[in-house]
Amino acid sequence: MGIGGGEQPEKSLSMSVTDDVSTHGRARLSFASVADIDEFVATLERYERGELTPDQWRAFRLVRGTYGQRQAEDAQMLRVKIPQGLLTSEQLSALAEVGERYSRHFGHITTRQNVQFHFVKLHDAEPAMRRLAEAGLTTREACGNSVRNITACPYAGVAVNERFDVTPYAEALTRYLLRRPLSSTLPRKFKIAFEGCGEDHAATAIHDLGFRAEVAANLARGFRVTAGGGTAIMCASAGLLHEFLPASDLLRVAEAVLRVFHRLGDYQHKQRNRMKFLIKALGWDRWRQEYDQELEACRRDHLAPLLDLDPPAVEARPNWPRDPSPAPSVIASRVSAAPPNGPGLTPTVVPVYQASDEAYARWRATNVRPQKQFGYVMVTATVPLGDLTSEQMRVLGELARAYGDGTVRVTVDQDLVFRWISVSDVRELYRRLAAASLGLAEAGTVADVTSCPGAESCRLAVTQSRGLGRLLEDHLRARPDLIAAADGARIKISGCPNGCGQHHIAAIGFQGSVRRVGSRAVPQYFVMVGGGTTDRGASFARLAAKIPVRRIPEVVERLLDLYTRERNAGESAPTFFARVDVAHVSAVLADLQQITAADAVPLDFVDLAETAEFTPEVMDGECSA
Repeated sequence: MGIGGGEQPEKSLSMSVTDDVSTHGRARLSFASVADIDEFVATLERYERGELTPDQWRAFRLVRGTYGQRQAEDAQMLRVKIPQGLLTSEQLSALAEVGERYSRHFGHITTRQNVQFHFVKLHDAEPAMRRLAEAGLTTREACGNSVRNITACPYAGVAVNERFDVTPYAEALTRYLLRRPLSSTLPRKFKIAFEGCGEDHAATAIHDLGFRAEVAANLARGFRVTAGGGTAIMCASAGLLHEFLPASDLLRVAEAVLRVFHRLGDYQHKQRNRMKFLIKALGWDRWRQEYDQELEACRRDHLAPLLDLDPPAVEARPNWPRDPSPAPSVIASRVSAAPPNGPGLTPTVVPVYQASDEAYARWRATNVRPQKQFGYVMVTATVPLGDLTSEQMRVLGELARAYGDGTVRVTVDQDLVFRWISVSDVRELYRRLAAASLGLAEAGTVADVTSCPGAESCRLAVTQSRGLGRLLEDHLRARPDLIAAADGARIKISGCPNGCGQHHIAAIGFQGSVRRVGSRAVPQYFVMVGGGTTDRGASFARLAAKIPVRRIPEVVERLLDLYTRERNAGESAPTFFARVDVAHVSAVLADLQQITAADAVPLDFVDLAETAEFTPEVMDGECSA
């Protein structure tokens, strides 16, 4: 029970699954609750009257998606859950309005398929939440010690090699757990992901619970279930819980795992109380025994219902008239007239009025993939640093209605996917994306860099990871030879060890840090190589060097050169960096690690995206408050 006492009883929430399972596909019911927002307002008033302590208020607002930034003034991060990454055009309009009215005229796609707004005033959180609720979006349990946004493969329902569409199952679990008292009273955050393809686009192996679609010999649907994954200060690949779980048992398995975590988890030591630590402390066999007992109780005592769900294995083709599309010139004028504003790094908006055939051909090669449905393709809009301006969001919604099925999906790589694009419409969609400054090629390549928000706003971050992300993207896009050489490598950046940028599972990962040169601080990054996820689980990047930030572009060049020179025939970059001797990598970078007061230059003491001398300040974080 939260401070405000507004949670719904378990019985009504269980019944809501029965009501909502028919909403699979595009016709989703709302995830929002006006009562949540009313409770937020009432609880804020109690806090301002002195009836709640700061710690009580913080615990409450985090579960409502409101996270304090590092700035001393009134600045909040508002995190909006996008279940399974699926957004309708109406929801994109609502997000655009929130960014315009209450933030910096842009929003940020996260590696967990959320959208975040930064520098939001505390008293603006309420009207922002109400506008989001009108479109069916919620911030409930987006932060705090709760079940976070449940993610899913962005290609679900249309992927060529998927076993079946996992979206309806992930949505059913979302609705079952949302606002359930157990879901927001855990020792620590809890992450769940679904994948239906052979390739693990959702990185299920680093989640507390991962569900991979499987089909039995009798064609019954189910899931291969893993548990206990995670990164940060103790990386762990999730262990196998069920080789094949009938889909009907989905809710009961999630309930049983959460009950074990709730009952036995560590509520005191916030830095080591994710579920993976509980499993390590108990040992897998003992933890599994506790889980089996809870699962039996769920079945025997009906603590969680069976999931009665039989959706189509694939999405239905959109069969309604599509909207007219705005002209490229109109789009370019609109996005140019509504630029984002600071503080911090803002998206660079450069509309392209006349894209060349060469640019289109490269974009089509990297940003378009076939659907299983004949005549249609998926199109990825590359979103640098995951940042979309409010006007770009509106344009994307209009393009989804004009060329797709009226929806888009945000990805864990901080990009955005259109589905149901007719092959004959690809060129026209590209022209309009380019006019919106969203026509960059290289989706899924080394130039498509992933980064957390970093020290621009996060209280835990050491460095400006977004500054490094922009530097590397600009450097790589100016060097097509490096992109061509990378062959599957991805770059992921985090401003601290917690790994919100998922650098632990990157072929090339960077983790923000600091070193002292005399009495002065130099921003630096741990260079990590060899991480990734496969159908066998996760492998985690190994530390190869610690390099001052201004030298990181040279690091990338040397790593790609090393791969080009020493790879085996047909060997991809991720495979190479996973097997190469890390001492050998360290030797290649050894001279870049060295810095003394005598050879340092003034910029070595200034972080990227900053002008003042680097003075790192790691504050008490709110992730585990």
